[in-house]
Amino acid sequence: MCVPKHPAAPAVLCALAATTILLASAGCTSNEPRTSADRGDGGRAKGGIAVSSTDDTCSVSTTRAASGTLVFDVTNDGSKVTEFYLYRADGKTIAGEVENIGPGLTRQLVVRAQPGTYTTACKPGMSGDGIRAKFTVTGSGRAVAGADQRLLDQAAARYRSYVTSEVDKLLSGTKQFVAAYKAGQYDRARELYAPVRVHWERIEPVAESFGDLDPKMDLREADLAQGQTWTGWHLLEKDLWWPADAPGAQRLTDAERTKYADQLLADTRDLRKRVATLEYQPDQLANGAKELLDEVATGKVTGEEEIWSHTDLYDFQANVDGAREAFDALRPVVDKKDPALGKVIEQRFTVLRKQLGEYRRGDGFVSYTDLSQAQVKQLSDSVNALAEPLSRLTATILV
Repeated sequence: MCVPKHPAAPAVLCALAATTILLASAGCTSNEPRTSADRGDGGRAKGGIAVSSTDDTCSVSTTRAASGTLVFDVTNDGSKVTEFYLYRADGKTIAGEVENIGPGLTRQLVVRAQPGTYTTACKPGMSGDGIRAKFTVTGSGRAVAGADQRLLDQAAARYRSYVTSEVDKLLSGTKQFVAAYKAGQYDRARELYAPVRVHWERIEPVAESFGDLDPKMDLREADLAQGQTWTGWHLLEKDLWWPADAPGAQRLTDAERTKYADQLLADTRDLRKRVATLEYQPDQLANGAKELLDEVATGKVTGEEEIWSHTDLYDFQANVDGAREAFDALRPVVDKKDPALGKVIEQRFTVLRKQLGEYRRGDGFVSYTDLSQAQVKQLSDSVNALAEPLSRLTATILV
């Protein structure tokens, strides 16, 4: 049973989110051109590493693999929606993840891994540190063919430029937002909030890869663990759109506003510094595109991401923009290996962006609360339709 994380999140939206999870995982029927995934194998790469996730176990069929393209077939044998992660040596940086695996379903994580020590983790209920185990990648894997590798390197370079540009805009906008907020110019801060956050949302998988930094900057109140200190964008969002019915709660003091705003700016500078050192792999682009659609399904469609400001459509559009940029960077490889898949993804991006355009007002969007249940369901259905072919992207370019 899906339960809204906050009383302001309508139950119907939670039901829609549950539907999104199931449909995105199970796929859908279409009259679109047939792709490799329609030829009897479900679009899955062969010879995957089997993972069984239950409510209290995470069984991985092997703890070692050769470097190169790794394929994890993750089956949810439990009763809770689960996630599967592959972490790098520090146990915090995410090498790859697959989310929203409903009970009884199997989803695939395809990553390119260099030799080294990693950690696997299943997260029943999609919370906490997960059930973890060590995983070793040896140095005897197969390399990608030369011509394909050149295209993949070009894709990674293009995406790196995109992320650098977006994080620069995020830092510049955050400086303006923090200055207005600390000066008590709350109307101006509210105007800046959503337009600045789009730069975060477009590169959210990159930001989330820093497991220690993302919770400090983007954690929602509903996701706080017991005893955890709440910081970041959504704390300031609540203060700016303070709920009139907040029971027994007190607004931030001026000293607290200064403290948390300064921390947000410092964390954004830290993000910019870390991003500057990143080297992007093709699987990160492809998996990131799908992760952005997962973000829409689990946060934006339900209205829970921006529970106070109701600016979810800004985030929705930004996630779609980021996914599209990753896909466009990889398009030359997709067109070479499976052009029919590229056409399907292109068509479904066009449909979704057209629907989002209906809710634009000037440079922004209407409040998410203005949408009817039918309009929310239409957006949810379009997310499902796009998420299904995007889930095949990584296997297509690497396997």
